Amino acid sequence: MKHVRPTIAPIPLPYIWDNAVKRFPERCAVDFMDKRYTYAKLGDLVDRAARGFQQLGVRKGARVGLCLPNTPYSVICYFAILKAGGIVVNYNPLYVEREMKHQIEDSGTTIMVTLDLAQIYPKVSAMLEDTCLERIVVCRMAECLPRSKAILFSLFKKSELADVPADLQNISFTRLIANDGKPRHVDIDPLTDIAVLQYTGGTTGVPKGAMLTHGNLTANVEQCRRILMEDSQGGERILGVLPLFHVFAMTTVMNFGVTVGAELILLPRFEIKQVLQVIVRKKPTLFPGVPTIYTAINNAASDGAFNLSSIHYCISGGAPLPGDVRCRFEKLTGCRLIEGYGLSEASPLVICNTLKGENKPESIGIPAADTIIEVRDPENSSRVLGVGEKGEICVSGPQVMAGYWQRPAETAEVMVDGMLRTGDIGYRDEDGHYFIVDRIKDLILCGGYNVYPRVIEEALYRHQAVAEAVVIGIPDAYRGQAPKAFVRLREGISVSPEQLKTFLEEQISRIEMPKIIEIRDHLPKTMIGKLSKKELIEEERIKMSVPVHDRALS
Repeated sequence: MKHVRPTIAPIPLPYIWDNAVKRFPERCAVDFMDKRYTYAKLGDLVDRAARGFQQLGVRKGARVGLCLPNTPYSVICYFAILKAGGIVVNYNPLYVEREMKHQIEDSGTTIMVTLDLAQIYPKVSAMLEDTCLERIVVCRMAECLPRSKAILFSLFKKSELADVPADLQNISFTRLIANDGKPRHVDIDPLTDIAVLQYTGGTTGVPKGAMLTHGNLTANVEQCRRILMEDSQGGERILGVLPLFHVFAMTTVMNFGVTVGAELILLPRFEIKQVLQVIVRKKPTLFPGVPTIYTAINNAASDGAFNLSSIHYCISGGAPLPGDVRCRFEKLTGCRLIEGYGLSEASPLVICNTLKGENKPESIGIPAADTIIEVRDPENSSRVLGVGEKGEICVSGPQVMAGYWQRPAETAEVMVDGMLRTGDIGYRDEDGHYFIVDRIKDLILCGGYNVYPRVIEEALYRHQAVAEAVVIGIPDAYRGQAPKAFVRLREGISVSPEQLKTFLEEQISRIEMPKIIEIRDHLPKTMIGKLSKKELIEEERIKMSVPVHDRALS
């Protein structure tokens, strides 16, 4: 492994919060549904919540869960837990009880923070019965809304509120912060102390907790800052539509935003009409997103009815960014949309294109500061490949996790010579720009040939009728596996699977040609809005398990 001289000093996460409060006390820190909080106001709430968590027994290393959509509580409790010495465990509010139970038990979460919503609270409350969860901090949705909206919410949204018992296991947020706001100081070693357990499926197996240290996360923030806005601080407005419980938004929206004193414009979910209205009205300057979000905006605002010119730059992650989507969005807004690459185990940013200089088509860019990238032979991970050779992307840098929580064997499996194996196949060109070919696990083996779904997906995106495309491998009696494509078309444009195949004949090889192209009205997506293959693979598995004569009758 190569070595680089480090240029980024590790620091504790609470430091970036306290520094922002000190530098930007009167600046708006969070705008949520038109209720605005200054850094000074949120600073007081963070201190009170930190003291409250300590009074509940949170000590250094205690795991505290956040099961919240984007709200001011997400920011307050995140930094309060860290300031109290605890470890944040992020939970997706859409988890089913089985998923939530696994993560609580695996992480040892004893306190959970959630909302009083009927969609979320009952699932969390059920965990008090048969897991290690001991207490729930319940935040009232109405209390983080402007007064007029809070009244309307209380009057007309009662059916959406959960019945929360008044007992010792359920502590209201109001009760949590009823103290002097003077938390006990906790010494933090940013190099070794864990800040966040970020659960991820990784390359294989059940979800595992990536142990992200304070130093991992603050280093990644500094890496983002050097890419996005090295000279500009204190004047940015960041639109936070991506969920803060996901590592991409946690870093590029919340931690990065706080570091530079930005105003975080938070929305609890992605609704295209609301997003467009918010952009016009509140004029965000930075908008991290995933390709499906930018695609939706391209389609909804193509008539020029919305003024989106306030957006100066965007960073796209989570999935490959089609060139056509990027070009259309940049033309629509006048901004610079750059693609980055990362993973939960690396906090997440690893490689990114630049706001200035050359960004090669389909490239994910160049390594972030202090980051070493090597392309290694998947069959012999100790062998480093040369320029243009395709292999597994391996990463070393200050943002790479300390390992998987209580899983030394699986940690050892993904670490080689001090480098993190990403599970992605890619290559480096002669100028040091990196390109991702596909996930190792998504590789389709067709008659002894390696077929990469991403190559087929990118070819499909070149057709003017294609809005979204996903390719998976399906069993094939002759070749072992064959590609199958699922496509969603743009509104008002029609095309047949046969026409798409004809188009692909000049785009890809015969071995890469999808055996089947299925056109659908909707394609499944993950919690952050990127296209998901998991559900489609499961559908095909079920089809293959049903006898042919039964399928014919269905």
